Amino acid sequence: MDAFLDQVIQEHRSLVSRAQVTQKKDFVSIIMQLQKDGMFDNLTQDNIKAILLEMFVAGTDTSSTLLEWMLAELLRHPNSMKKVQQEVRSVMGNKSKVDPEDIHKMEYLKCVVKETLRLHPPAVYLPRRTTATASGKLGGYDIPSNTTVLINAWAIHRDPQWWKKPEVFIPERFENSSIEFQGQDFHYIPFGIGRRGCPGMSFGIASVEYVMANLLYWFDWKLPAGEAAEKMDMTELYGLAVYRKTPLHALAIPHSSF
Repeated sequence: MDAFLDQVIQEHRSLVSRAQVTQKKDFVSIIMQLQKDGMFDNLTQDNIKAILLEMFVAGTDTSSTLLEWMLAELLRHPNSMKKVQQEVRSVMGNKSKVDPEDIHKMEYLKCVVKETLRLHPPAVYLPRRTTATASGKLGGYDIPSNTTVLINAWAIHRDPQWWKKPEVFIPERFENSSIEFQGQDFHYIPFGIGRRGCPGMSFGIASVEYVMANLLYWFDWKLPAGEAAEKMDMTELYGLAVYRKTPLHALAIPHSSF
């Protein structure tokens, strides 16, 4: 990974030095251009690699974790699995390839993604820091300025004050709902809130929807012989992302109509 990032940075640095940056700039070329303009003079090669590594890891680790939770919940809830597969296959017809444009028509798939993010947000704790103007009392406690506060998205998403049957996987709760990811609904914050919300939100959602649409389109899914859906181990293991303690084992059976 280190050698790969060195190569990426060198390629972009060469383009900037030759003034060959196109109008449509990517993340690395913007950093290179700002550095050339003198705005990021203090950024070392290792600094830039650290930023890029964080972007790569944050975009892949959380997405793969979410996909595993989503498939696990669908296997535990056969009615939801049947409903979302029927939608995906109805929209796709007999196409040989999933078209990203068709995913916009898969409303129930989007509900499944939202409900999985509600129950299993990959990033549980959202760190923030109080400012001098925001210091004061909260719940009877003195909160001084420059205090790091960890906002527990997992607990907020399961708060019965805001959610009916909060522990139950019910994608239908998002049908005809105005609740979105953008952080304006403070009881649903899988990508954080405000200016420090996740910058990869749009990319993450698009990639998860596309991958899951393919998995549901091409395969029927079952648990291995002897495993019961109601007895699946859904214990969480906390790290940078919230993983399943027991990795998901599932059988992918090619759909008979293809």
